[in-house]
Amino acid sequence: MSTKRPKSTTTTSKGKDKKADESSAGSVAGSGHPNDILPLTLTSATQELFGCRCDEDVTGDNPYKILRKEDIVQDMRMRAAVSDFSPMKQLVLDYPEDELLLVYDRDFIYGSSFYLVLTADAKERHLKPVVALGVEVALEREPSEVFATQKTSEPQPWISLGSEQEIEEESVTDSRPRLKYRISRVRREFGAPIFFSDRNAMETKDGFIECTPYQDKNFSLKQMERHTGVQTIPNLKSSSTQTQWTYPRSMCTQYEPREFSEEKKENCLQSEKLKNFVNSVASRFEMAIQQNEIMDVFFDDWKALSEEDSGYGRKADPHLKEYQSFTDLHFSKEKTISNINWHPTINGVIAVAVTERLSFEDRINGSTKLLLNPSLILFWSFSDPINPQLLLECPDDVFSFEFCPSDPNIIVGGCMNGQVVLWDISTHVEQLQGTRTSGGKNIAANTNALQGFEDKRENETPVVRYCAVSGIENGHKAPITDIQWLPGTFEVSRMGVPMENKNGICVQIVTCAPDCCVMFWDIRAPRVLQTMADQRKQKVEEKPLENPHGVPNTFKHLDLTWKPLIRVSLPKIDTSGEYSPLKISLRDNTCDNHTGSNADRAHLNAERSEVAPEYALLRVPSAKQLKPLEDICTRLYAGTEDGELVYTDWKLEKDNDSGRLFSAKPSHRFIIHDGQVNTVRRSPFFKDIILTVGGWTFAIWKEGVTNGPIIQSSCSQKKCTVGYWSQSRPAVLFIGKEDGNIDVWDLLEKTHEPSQTQNITATQITCIKPWIVSSKQHLLAVSDHLGTLHILEIPWTLRSPSSNEKLSMSKYFEKEVDRLVYFEKRREMRAKEKKDYEAEELRKKTEPIIPEKQVEQILEEAMKEYEDYLSLERVILKEMGLLPDTDKVDI
Repeated sequence: MSTKRPKSTTTTSKGKDKKADESSAGSVAGSGHPNDILPLTLTSATQELFGCRCDEDVTGDNPYKILRKEDIVQDMRMRAAVSDFSPMKQLVLDYPEDELLLVYDRDFIYGSSFYLVLTADAKERHLKPVVALGVEVALEREPSEVFATQKTSEPQPWISLGSEQEIEEESVTDSRPRLKYRISRVRREFGAPIFFSDRNAMETKDGFIECTPYQDKNFSLKQMERHTGVQTIPNLKSSSTQTQWTYPRSMCTQYEPREFSEEKKENCLQSEKLKNFVNSVASRFEMAIQQNEIMDVFFDDWKALSEEDSGYGRKADPHLKEYQSFTDLHFSKEKTISNINWHPTINGVIAVAVTERLSFEDRINGSTKLLLNPSLILFWSFSDPINPQLLLECPDDVFSFEFCPSDPNIIVGGCMNGQVVLWDISTHVEQLQGTRTSGGKNIAANTNALQGFEDKRENETPVVRYCAVSGIENGHKAPITDIQWLPGTFEVSRMGVPMENKNGICVQIVTCAPDCCVMFWDIRAPRVLQTMADQRKQKVEEKPLENPHGVPNTFKHLDLTWKPLIRVSLPKIDTSGEYSPLKISLRDNTCDNHTGSNADRAHLNAERSEVAPEYALLRVPSAKQLKPLEDICTRLYAGTEDGELVYTDWKLEKDNDSGRLFSAKPSHRFIIHDGQVNTVRRSPFFKDIILTVGGWTFAIWKEGVTNGPIIQSSCSQKKCTVGYWSQSRPAVLFIGKEDGNIDVWDLLEKTHEPSQTQNITATQITCIKPWIVSSKQHLLAVSDHLGTLHILEIPWTLRSPSSNEKLSMSKYFEKEVDRLVYFEKRREMRAKEKKDYEAEELRKKTEPIIPEKQVEQILEEAMKEYEDYLSLERVILKEMGLLPDTDKVDI
């Protein structure tokens, strides 16, 4: 033969030579494997990359895998020395064809799990083995020659293929020497007694730490791999069948009673057992018949009692029903509602203040844009829920505003920049009255007309400019969070002393802001300015100047010159610094306590407006002409942004040395809420009952009780944002939450949890304001953080008070006060007992140690006591005459 091959062991025939030549290619050439193959070990990563996983992609029955030469070269380029094919790089590059054959060596015949075929002939031989001559050669060859290649594998020296580098990369090693810590303790402190004491977490500033939840980015990982399991089950099917009655037949059945014979009937009627039975049950049977005639004993009275009011919308339905909602896509877009107020005299009109929904940093960055978008107060009417009826222009966002109780056309507001603003809407009253609704029902007579002019209505809405604004340098240095009118029954002097109000109308305002002060303002012209104006009018008679903006001259004398009458600061009691008030409540300020009907309030305001003079003609009187009032309480409650409730006096004191006026320190300070106080409001039925809301709790206080709140709620899951008393029921109050829910609390029904919780909106509730339209209709205005105003109708159960409800609540508050006083006494007693116990323990420790008595001394004392007992016994027996004097008793 022309080709060179290793010498075969047998040369019997031509066929045998051919078989020997093929087997000689597989002979072991020194290294334990043929020359045309190369054993190699593949890692699991390489097996998965080339699709040759052991016993999955390649098995003992199908051990062949075709690998592309291009893929192997690309793997050696990408992974370099880490590639399992890097030791045979040159052999792979010299291979003539584009595909190589990889064989799975399951039995490790050549010492590895795989071997790579290096020649095209060997590849052809493996893929197309010679089968025809296999049987003849096997019969003529010796058994030892057949099994010559099947021998036990011998251990081979280890050849590095790069796996140790992967192990080193995945292993964890120390990059620096480990740190060593030594913790020691003084030996004399071992076993020393430890003393624990009670401490209120509210008394110290760092007594507790609020751990608010936040989203940790370390745990916001994208899931790249997931192990799941799927189990198949057979489909279940429920089926049934019904047999058909194919052969109907007409049949009938007659029942006949089985009767006794005449003889048996006679014996039964004459029997003594029947007579005794009838005599024993006759009275009970007669009573049962009478009861059935009088009443139905099986009638369910409780079920019948609730049948009439059990449906939705009836008297027993406790849910708040959506009456109407207001929102504007232009003026309230991307804004929130900061305050709401019903118009005191015009029914169906409500005003809302909208503010930008921005943080402090965003306001600074977008200050230029905010100047082009003016702040507004919108007037909504039930007759037109789409377009506002009136717009009040503001110099900055308004957080609080109020209608004047004496003249509803006068409105005062507090801005974010600390300025106080006044509006006069007397020229637009007719327009608001033209859109009013009668009896609280929606009037939709002009709905068709509004549809045709919907696009033009925005331009037709009148905009009212403010009449006067305070000087920014004389006002608050922080946003005004609360503003109130002082009642017309009194006014305040520059010393803070209540004086009589001769005009009988509201002329002064109280504001507060987080700049640590409360300010009193007077809307009348000062005497100096009024005198100069009178002199100027006497000298020259001028025509009235034209007003291009249509602003009334009611408060022209205050514009940009308005200053506060007095400034009351709130210094801290125990430390330096001042409190930052957010909400205030005055005892005698009952302007916002509307408990009557709307018609009564309109009639009362009409009478006041008839006798009240114009505000432009009023001026501040001299303090000498006014009489001080002694029955007016000058104390107020203030809720701070730190969750504190401060009770202080607004009257100023005079320093004897310098003569300067200063504010006295508050008399009491309470720390109850775990967040800023957003509501401080007195009950419309009890002047000395105050509701405060802040953080996750609300509390009810009684003025004069300094031990703490008489009622305090437990912490809720969501923050409480606002609260308000019911205007018709003394026991009901509404609490708004940050999740859009309203908790209705009925203190006569439950005190540990709300009577009902109802979701109103999907975002935070900002304001709540109830209103009494008539005795049969009460409304509740609720605003949210997205700028939507919801009008809800209060059900009958929440607006109709029970009999003597006010008296019951008064007694309940008194019991809570007694409980609080008792609890305080018990706490003082326990503190005293603890103090005495500690003093006794200390005394025992300091007393000298008495040495123990010896055994002889103890026996001697016991013997002496026994002799004293015997002598006493003799005396008693002699006195009783049981032991003569001559006898001797041996014991």
